Amino acid sequence: MHATRIMYVENKSAGPPGLQGFTGPAQIGRVTFSKTARSLYYKGKTFRSLKGAGFKANYYDVDTKEKYWISGPKKNGEDGLYGPRPAPIDEDVREEYWTLIRKQPEKKNRKKT
Repeated sequence: MHATRIMYVENKSAGPPGLQGFTGPAQIGRVTFSKTARSLYYKGKTFRSLKGAGFKANYYDVDTKEKYWISGPKKNGEDGLYGPRPAPIDEDVREEYWTLIRKQPEKKNRKKT
């Protein structure tokens, strides 16, 4: 079985005009790592590391070449590269995100960060 982890996934290539590469649509969800941990999988997409060569991004989609910022969610909720970014939380990780990561179980029904 491959390792999984709840991660913050932001598409830097799909940001609003003038801000592409800086901000984009984000999501909190469970990412699966390949056996070698060189690839990540999320919602049918395969991501590979930019190995430090990205500008405001650390992974790319192997099919579309779109750039992404993928990181572990922070306890303080400032998951975006530039601090807090409201993001939808996948239903299958919502309770775990609020309870174990954010340590705010009273918010376990919230669907956005």
